[in-house]
Amino acid sequence: MLTTCMTDWLTSLCKWRQAYHFSSSQPISSTKKIQPQLRLPSMLANKDPLFLTGVTFPSEYPASPETLVKLTVYDAKDKSQESSSFLGSATFSVGDLLRAKDERLTLSLRSSDGVCAAGTVVVSRLKMGEMEEVDVDHITTDIPSQKCPLVCESASHACIDRENNPLTGPVFKNPICKVYRFQTMDSKWMLVREQMEECTLSFSIPKQLLSLYIQEDMSRVQDLRDLGELSPHWDNLRKEVMTRYGGIISSYQETLAELDKITGRSFKPSCCKAQKSLEFIPINLHTQRMRVTCPRKTDAFYDIVTVGAPAAHFQGFKCGGLQRLLSRYEAEKKSFSTAYQCIYYSPEHTAKAQEVLSTVSLLQPLITSLADQLLQAAQEHSSTGLKDALKNLSDKTEQFVHTLKDELVKSALLALHAAQPGYVSKNQKQTPVQAGQHQGHIHQRTDQNQSPVQGLPGHSPASSITESTVMCNNVEGSQTTTRGEGGTLKHQDSIPHHKEYDEEEWDRVWANVAKCLNCVIAMVDKLQEEDNSKQEPVPEQQQLADVITSHNPGDWREQLCPLVTRLKECVMEVVEKAKKAMTFVLLQEAACSIPQGFLLQQRRDVVFSQALAALACGFVMRLYAGMQDKGFLRQLHLVGLIAQFESLLSTYSEEIGMLEDMEVGISDLQRVAFKITEAKTDDLSDLQPLVCGRRDHFTVEVPLPRPVFQTLPEEIKEGKPLRVFPVLFNVGINEQQTIAERFGDISLQERINQKNFEMLEAYYKSLSEKVPLECLPCFQTQTDIKELLETLGQNVVTKKRKNVEILWIAGTICRRLNGIRFTSCKSAKDRTSMSVTLEQCAILRDEHQLSKDFFIRALDCMRSRLTQGDLGQWEDPEAGAVTENKPASRHFYPIALLLVSSHLLVVWLILSLVFLLAKYQ
Repeated sequence: MLTTCMTDWLTSLCKWRQAYHFSSSQPISSTKKIQPQLRLPSMLANKDPLFLTGVTFPSEYPASPETLVKLTVYDAKDKSQESSSFLGSATFSVGDLLRAKDERLTLSLRSSDGVCAAGTVVVSRLKMGEMEEVDVDHITTDIPSQKCPLVCESASHACIDRENNPLTGPVFKNPICKVYRFQTMDSKWMLVREQMEECTLSFSIPKQLLSLYIQEDMSRVQDLRDLGELSPHWDNLRKEVMTRYGGIISSYQETLAELDKITGRSFKPSCCKAQKSLEFIPINLHTQRMRVTCPRKTDAFYDIVTVGAPAAHFQGFKCGGLQRLLSRYEAEKKSFSTAYQCIYYSPEHTAKAQEVLSTVSLLQPLITSLADQLLQAAQEHSSTGLKDALKNLSDKTEQFVHTLKDELVKSALLALHAAQPGYVSKNQKQTPVQAGQHQGHIHQRTDQNQSPVQGLPGHSPASSITESTVMCNNVEGSQTTTRGEGGTLKHQDSIPHHKEYDEEEWDRVWANVAKCLNCVIAMVDKLQEEDNSKQEPVPEQQQLADVITSHNPGDWREQLCPLVTRLKECVMEVVEKAKKAMTFVLLQEAACSIPQGFLLQQRRDVVFSQALAALACGFVMRLYAGMQDKGFLRQLHLVGLIAQFESLLSTYSEEIGMLEDMEVGISDLQRVAFKITEAKTDDLSDLQPLVCGRRDHFTVEVPLPRPVFQTLPEEIKEGKPLRVFPVLFNVGINEQQTIAERFGDISLQERINQKNFEMLEAYYKSLSEKVPLECLPCFQTQTDIKELLETLGQNVVTKKRKNVEILWIAGTICRRLNGIRFTSCKSAKDRTSMSVTLEQCAILRDEHQLSKDFFIRALDCMRSRLTQGDLGQWEDPEAGAVTENKPASRHFYPIALLLVSSHLLVVWLILSLVFLLAKYQ
């Protein structure tokens, strides 16, 4: 490791990733020149004339004494546009450095014409493994009594070789490492290493989700076709819905094809956030680990995931985000059902229909497989195998029956039957005029078994489907009715119509499944009893017993086979009817939502894809880190993990829409479960996490190598779903938030924080009941978690501007609970970097006794990779250190145009005043 120090230059900032990166695929020869390029920002507030960076030679290709290193220094004029001017360069050989006194060289920077342009560069050799033991000379500055921490920046080979690690290679790529040395309160030295990596899940998870979305929508199209013949009205709606699904499928296929063309990239930069082909990819998804080595203390590491706010940037935020759009859509859906003459189902009923379809598609093949296992055990004449297979079959079949024993399925079957051509209900008949007065709204029947729709007291889709369907059928003139005695409708005998629907048929169908299962259980018991009765314990009869038990083993199978076959037939019959019924319910949802619902579904898919990619990245990172922690693994399978998303979005302008998108996306992560599996091989491609499921529930499978998998608890190895509890806390910290707090509305932020605080509190209550607190990590600051929760609750309800205490306490609680930490802003750049660096320095101070004199210097050193942008304002609530780096004013107005109109001039003055107030707040 070589360190370089440039004096006589008023700067101490360096840009993240500006050091030269050596590639393992390019060996360093003795004649090759290594050219690290140092870029120095010109606008600085720090007057310490010192700049530090590092050069690392990879261990595979050690440098020889003849290796030449050329240092080139640039003055970065505008970092956002990467414009810079050449200052000077210096060249030296590794042999010169090794022969120099104290292994340190002082080189003069010279321009191309040989004139010294910008001072000197000090190059010294640094042995990384000896930093905390040896007494390294401090690099002093022109300011008395000030010392600068040693800073080293390197490529992946100076850090941890994770590319070939079977646990990290498939997921984490392109590590960048920076190493610092800071002084502790007892005058010792700690070594701090930051390692930042890209995550391959940025692309792999969205691509898998797109494939699943396409499969699910194609399956829905096929289910709509399988509904059979419908009346003209319903058939027209079905065709329109199928056309909409076809458009989504085509769009997703095009996006997937574009993503498949991208190779080599592991993350999406912020400049591409509004690019359509990349709208499913999270913005700037990176992992960052801070590892701390202190004298007389074991190493500790702290992980965090940084990502841009999950939001539909390509679709824009003109009409708000998902939260507002969904609320508005649900409120207007009743009028949509009237316009399209559909049956209105509440969101609860729609969700139930999706749940039934998902459960049926999962349990039906499972029951079939278990039934075959039962027959196989009978074939082998294995009493133990027969007993185990029967128990599993009984459990899954009972779950299957319980799922379908729902009034919604029964009422939907009635609605589907009534939607067929020429059908008129005998129980409820009325004129088309009467039906039209209701416009698709549904009246309660007198049947006490019917349950009302939530949110519509006195109304149920189960109770008046017939009247709505009669109206729809009459639209095409397929029915004629006359009024009979008592004002009831009588069907014209001259018009052919379907047989009246037997409402008890569904009860008999699903009850047959239970009856068939009981028959199978009874037969198994009978076979086992007969087998036991034929076994004689008397030794004289042993030979006879052997003859009896050696009869054809197919006898059990032959007796069980008809019953098992009948069970599978009944299950298939139930599945067919239930799928049609629930598909008809979803047809109403889709028909009522044309076209708004489909656009919202696409937006929701985009946001969820970004959120899931980030969550999967954080889960894998946390799992790898906690593989040896028995307490963590116990917490993982007994309760699950908390995933805390820290958002720094303002509640002003388009960021309100981003926050609304993010809220829904994070909430949808509750539908995700993780499962640990054993990898088929040790190949890196077989260790890539896989996603399966449907929109209402996804499972992320994380494969592990066999040696690692075998060390896990039995519950995890058996495939128990592992839950993650996502919570979101938001505090806007930039100048736009100042405007929102003074002149706008921050109720969205307050509602999000209050809601998620309650979720965090509920998680801790569940955790404390199931897991001993000894399983949780220990920290120097032994503040009780209950006390932290109380303080967080008080801050959530306190009216305080830019209350970053909420984020501080929530982050502390998350770390204390073994959770996963995420930090987000619009693009995961300036505000996110400010938050992460302040958090890291606070951890060094609180947990590793960082010297107070070094706190600000450590903060400046870690923030040296930031660009000059909108960094906002952060305050450390404990140390009271405030760091500000506000951009120059960007509000330029055409003054000449404003002078034309006095009204425009007034507006300009007001806006300028608002920006000035915000700037100097």
